[in-house]
Amino acid sequence: MAQIMLPDFPLYIPSKGRYEYMMTSKALTFMKVPHYIIVEPQEIDLYKKAIKHWDLNTSVLELDLSFKEKYELCDNLGLEKSTGPGPARNFAWEHSKANGFAWHWVMDDNIRYFHRFNKNLQVKVTDGTCFKVMEDFVQRYVNIGMAGPNYMMFAPRKAKLPPFVLNTRIYSCNLIRNELKYRWRGRYNEDTILSLDILKAGWCTTQFNAFLQEKTNTQVMKGGNTDEFYHAEGKVKKGERYADTGTVEKSKMLVKEHADCSRLVKKYGRWHHHVDYNRFKKQKLIRKPDVEFTGSVKEYGMEMVKVR
Repeated sequence: MAQIMLPDFPLYIPSKGRYEYMMTSKALTFMKVPHYIIVEPQEIDLYKKAIKHWDLNTSVLELDLSFKEKYELCDNLGLEKSTGPGPARNFAWEHSKANGFAWHWVMDDNIRYFHRFNKNLQVKVTDGTCFKVMEDFVQRYVNIGMAGPNYMMFAPRKAKLPPFVLNTRIYSCNLIRNELKYRWRGRYNEDTILSLDILKAGWCTTQFNAFLQEKTNTQVMKGGNTDEFYHAEGKVKKGERYADTGTVEKSKMLVKEHADCSRLVKKYGRWHHHVDYNRFKKQKLIRKPDVEFTGSVKEYGMEMVKVR
């Protein structure tokens, strides 16, 4: 029997308007991983009802609305427009620090499953060992600021990928070092803004290909940013899945905040930002003095089994 491991650090899921789905919470419950969901006061009862209905392994945290009031939006549009998930992510950061943790996880609410990418097979994981492995890795080094699994769609089965890539954007499922002086900021694109803030300060980021997250496509699932940003700002054309201009402002904000390494481009039928991460290639991992590598592979008790 393989040993079941749980993450050492707390997991948080900011969510809004998606109590009918609870997608990431279902995935973590399937993996037997306890976690928190952060919601605004007006939706507390709706989320508690959903948690009871699906018997989810989670607890609800009510967002302190002062985090919205003091959030750095990076525009002058005020609080009448949605702030995005940034304030709730900063709330998670401070909650984990207040409880004595050195790191914390924060995740989008539309992750279907997590997978291990091994020998070009994408294998669904059934417990929290994958989080424990990533935690152990980042704690071997003194200069990793943030890490997380890559998207499943960016690790096709025929690809020859390294187990991890350094100094790129970390998105949707973030393991964050709490001692960092930076915080989430920006109404849009806060994941890339934070990644670049961290990288420009000389820290490293680590994107794992050995573990993957399976997400729903942007702008498809109602609630969250889909309703408040993408569909509100862009018109979905008949027969298409995405708003044609719904990501323009999102991309423009990133370019404004990090103009020295990003630009606006149009691809896949919608607007995106393009970031040049080459400038950060010289930033290397610094191993802790007491960490020694034996050369052997540690599997953490993970084994491939058939799941009915």
